[in-house]
Amino acid sequence: MDPIHSFKQWKEQCLNKLDVSKKGSVDEAIVNVVGFINESDNFFTTSSCSGRIILIDGSDCAEVQKKTCSWLFVSHKKCQTDDVVRGLQKPHGDAVLKFEPFVLHVQCRQLEDARLLHSVAINSGFRNSGISVGKKGKIIMAVRSTHSLEVPLSHEGKLLVTKEYIDYLVHVSNLKMEENQRRIERFYSCLQSTMSAEHSVISSCRGNSKVNSMYTYRRKKKEKQSFKGKSRGEDEEPLEKDDTESALSIFFFFDSF
Repeated sequence: MDPIHSFKQWKEQCLNKLDVSKKGSVDEAIVNVVGFINESDNFFTTSSCSGRIILIDGSDCAEVQKKTCSWLFVSHKKCQTDDVVRGLQKPHGDAVLKFEPFVLHVQCRQLEDARLLHSVAINSGFRNSGISVGKKGKIIMAVRSTHSLEVPLSHEGKLLVTKEYIDYLVHVSNLKMEENQRRIERFYSCLQSTMSAEHSVISSCRGNSKVNSMYTYRRKKKEKQSFKGKSRGEDEEPLEKDDTESALSIFFFFDSF
């Protein structure tokens, strides 16, 4: 199947299926970001979370079985100490307080699109972002950061910390939530500017073949000049085909989606 046709089909199927997350909808803080990405012909979002402070019962769930966890409290905004304390009063075994930052998975039409989005993410503070390529050719760009928090508060129903310490943890979590929101805003702003500039360049090149031809001519002329005066016997390594392509390999993880 034609890759472009496949991408269009994947996008249509993904955006038309039901949201199976516990919340059942896109978080309010990133509605504009998700909507902007999905309006593009080159991207669509597959999953997202704006960031959250969450209290879970960690005794009956592993990381790989996150959907089966008991949620004692969750907030996608800053919270109060009393919110966490009330959550701890519910039946629980091993309660864990976590802050999970913004995460966004975007399927991209081509590798060049993924590279552009990756650059935006890194420049916006999401240093743990990366690109993966599936067996069926699906290119996924994951926007991620590392400023998370995970602290156990109880074991077998017994509280292990004081209310003062919980208050401190809530304060730290709220600071992380503020920073998380700033990074989202930077990402959205940078994404809008980058995609607008990219569209302008493409439109300009398509509308002016002479400019495009002149650019190609100058590039070839520059490459010829760089080799002028060198003999075949000189001891030097051949130029790489594309340095950026080899650099991207550190972000590739091959799996099936």
